[in-house]
Amino acid sequence: MTTILVTGGTGTLGSLLCERLRGRGHEIRVLSRHAKPYAVDLREGTGLDAAVEGVDAIVHCATSPRGGDDRAAGQLLAAARRAAVPHLVYVSIVGVDRLPLGYYGVKHKVERMIEESGSGWTVQRTTQFHDLVFRLIAGAARLPVLALPSGVSVQPIDAGEVADRLAELALGAPAGRVADMGGPEVRPLADLARAYLRATGKRRPILPVRLAGKAYAGYRDGTHLAPERAVGKVTFEQFLTRRLG
Repeated sequence: MTTILVTGGTGTLGSLLCERLRGRGHEIRVLSRHAKPYAVDLREGTGLDAAVEGVDAIVHCATSPRGGDDRAAGQLLAAARRAAVPHLVYVSIVGVDRLPLGYYGVKHKVERMIEESGSGWTVQRTTQFHDLVFRLIAGAARLPVLALPSGVSVQPIDAGEVADRLAELALGAPAGRVADMGGPEVRPLADLARAYLRATGKRRPILPVRLAGKAYAGYRDGTHLAPERAVGKVTFEQFLTRRLG
């Protein structure tokens, strides 16, 4: 039996990963700000040494679009070094080194921190989750007109498939930067919005909106996509059936 610490273990991805690992008979320590006995704010690091003591691997899923991921990673890496944890697995995003977004820049910084930590590490980049695309479209559909950035395609992937892959990586040896994971289809965002409207029975006109800025240009250019790594199997329609069924 392996002992694995999962940061962000109560989130969308982390909870699925914990479920997979427990199902295989491994001991899981769930670390989040509110999950006892390892209720730890990674940005402060209080209680982190006790959480990492004696673990065989750490899977770092915790993240915050509000900032602070680099500080949290610094705390986690320092605690992992003190405890001589042999393997840290980090889930990142396709395009963090190319898309000029602040959140992506911090994620890329964390990748570099892990690579330079001197410890065993594995980094897995993925495209956006179905859940994120769903929330984006559902939020836009609250208005009478569903406004979406024009010319943008996405390649959403199922969080459960990513959890399966992370479980495999956590139970293996450090592998460095592994091949990206992309969803099964690259599709225009408006096309996925129409699928959402059909599934929910809502009627909304879709309004393509052209935006300014380098980040939008990067999305239009597809720097967040991995069409050559379309390894996912679950389509957005299948996700919708499961989510809304």
